[in-house]
Parts: sequence; C-alpha cells; structure tokens
Amino acid sequence: MSPVLLIIIAGTAIFSYIAFSNHALFEKYKFNVGAILRNKEYVRLISAGFLHADLMHLLFNMMTLYFFAPIVIQVFGAFGFLLVYFGSILLGNIFSLYLYKNQSWYSAIGASGGVSGILFASIAMIPDMKLYFFFILPITGFVFGFLYFAYSVYMMLNPKQHDNVGHAAHLGGAFFGLVYAVALQPERAIENAFYLGIMALPLIYMTYMVFVKKRIN
Repeated sequence: MSPVLLIIIAGTAIFSYIAFSNHALFEKYKFNVGAILRNKEYVRLISAGFLHADLMHLLFNMMTLYFFAPIVIQVFGAFGFLLVYFGSILLGNIFSLYLYKNQSWYSAIGASGGVSGILFASIAMIPDMKLYFFFILPITGFVFGFLYFAYSVYMMLNPKQHDNVGHAAHLGGAFFGLVYAVALQPERAIENAFYLGIMALPLIYMTYMVFVKKRIN
C-alpha cells in the first residue's frame, strides 16, 4: 500500500473514531451551512471528510478508497491522488453549500465526496473495468458510473424524508475526479469518449435543472 494512502486511511479512521464519542468535536468540524456562511468556518469544507456517522459508514468509504486509489496513484502519482481526493471533498462540499445556502440547518459528514472523486478518476482511465455492485453483482465501470450519477441526481432533485446521504457532495466529488482525469489524460479520454459520454448524461441533465431551471436554490 502507498504510504500516502495509508496515512489518509489511518488519519480518517482515527479522527472518525475519536469523534464517534466526542460530540463537541463532531459538531465543531462537520459540514454545516450556517456555521460556514455565518461564522466563516471554512475548515469544515475539508474537515467534514474526516468524520463519519458510524463504523459501517467509515469502513465502506475506506474500503472503496483502498481498492481504487492505487489506480489513481499509478496513473497520476501520489500528489495527483492527494489533489483528486481533497479537491473532490472540497468541490463536493462547495457544491452542497451552493445548493443549500438558504438552508442554514443543512449538515453533512463523510469522505464520500473524495472517495467518489477517486472512483470516477479510476473509471475514466479504465471505463470497462469490472466492478461488483454490492460486492456481488458484476457490472462494467462506465455502466456503474451512469447508474451512480443517475441515482444521485434523482435523489438530489427529489429529496426524501430521512435520506441522510449527501448526494450533492457525491456528485461534486465524482465530477472533480472525472474532469481531472480527462484533463490530464486527454488521449485516453478521447479513446474512451463514448463511455465517458454515456456516463456524463445524468450530469448534463443535472446542470440544466440546477443552473438553468433553478430547480434547487
């Protein structure tokens, strides 16, 4: 395992585990619209990525990171991995901040934005990779990407009561990872243009609904 990846996983696990039983720490560093806009606590845009709701949430994110980060590290190096990971967390939370700026109560936690960025940077490089949906059903990478984007866009535009998933952060993070990979590996992106185009269709729809139709404000 790359030392950089090991540090990220270990640091996230330790910080999350401490915050499980330290409510004050959890509240201080989680993503919260009111605290960020009113109190200028911009550190929450990154620190929320080191917090998780419970052990299963933490394990799922870190396992996904463990499996897909090596592809990003191999293609873009350790610095590229860090840029994608933290850039995806940051953009995901900024996108959430934009969408929910009038909902000061809105809060979120988790490394899912960063993990989504790593996952989609990997898929952009190898769109025909074989993944296992729920670790059981085999599925091609770009098909998973399309379904992931479609589900996240639908849930974001049609929020359900008791749905505590930060779909906007997932989308913002995945978008960053996808764009980063395409920008730095344009030749490979051109080769995979058909697959990437299919995967991006839900993003195009979301862009129209959010920025043109102003579906969420």
